[in-house]
Order: sequence, then C-alpha cells, then structure tokens
Amino acid sequence: MNATRTASGLQGPWRRLVFVSLYELIAILASSLLFMAIGQGAGASGAMAVVASTLAIVWNVTFNHLFEKWEAGQSVKGRSAARRVVHAVGFEGGLALALIPLMAWWFDVSLWEATLMEAGLLLFFLVYTYLFNWAFDRIFGLPASAQPA
Repeated sequence: MNATRTASGLQGPWRRLVFVSLYELIAILASSLLFMAIGQGAGASGAMAVVASTLAIVWNVTFNHLFEKWEAGQSVKGRSAARRVVHAVGFEGGLALALIPLMAWWFDVSLWEATLMEAGLLLFFLVYTYLFNWAFDRIFGLPASAQPA
C-alpha cells in the first residue's frame, strides 16, 4: 500500500499538494471569467487571477496547516457543516485582507470598488470553497485530523 494513501484516504503533504493544485487551477479559471464578467480586460483578468492564486496558495497552505493543527486538538472529530463554514469563512476572510488593496492597485480602482469586487468574488468563493472541500473529502477521504480515533 502506498505510504501516502491509506484505507482512510490521501494524507500528509501529498494531500495538501493535490488539494491546493486542484483548488487553484479551478480558481484561476473561475476568477478570470468573473473579472471579465465585471468588465475587466482578458489579459489583466488572467494575470490578476494568477497573482491572486499565488497569494491564495501561500495562504491556503498556511491556513490549512493551522486549521488542521487546531482541528486535531478538538474532542469532536469529523467535519460538520458548522466546521466547514468556519473553515471557509476563515480562509476567505484572510485572503480578502490581502486581495482588496492588490485589486485596487491592479485594476486602478478605489478601495471601495475593489471591496465590492472582492465581495462578489467572496460570495462565489465561499460557496466554491465549501463545495470543493466537501467533494475533495468525499473523493480522497477525511484528513487524519478529522478522523475518529
């Protein structure tokens, strides 16, 4: 049996690498299309999506490591809907703090306009993050931190 894939699913660093890669590839495509849908040029939209993805990857690895460390210490195991909501809100909220000023500068818009842009993306990505995490866990199994003892 492969050391990174057990009967309970994909684990460890490989789990995080597969997770981040799949999540961000889909996110780059979706972000580019969303930026273009709100009137930004294709080139600027694609480039911003890649830059945002790079920031998101760094944040994703950091946030998920901290989240799983916290999760491992919880007495209740598993990933309830409430825990998934906390995960999605924490991830997206932290990312928004970095992206709003970046989008304002990148697209040459005010912080308010960038906040509105981010709000639209946030609504999309809150749902996307929740559904992606659910699907990923269904396909690859729960991480060790969320499995019953």
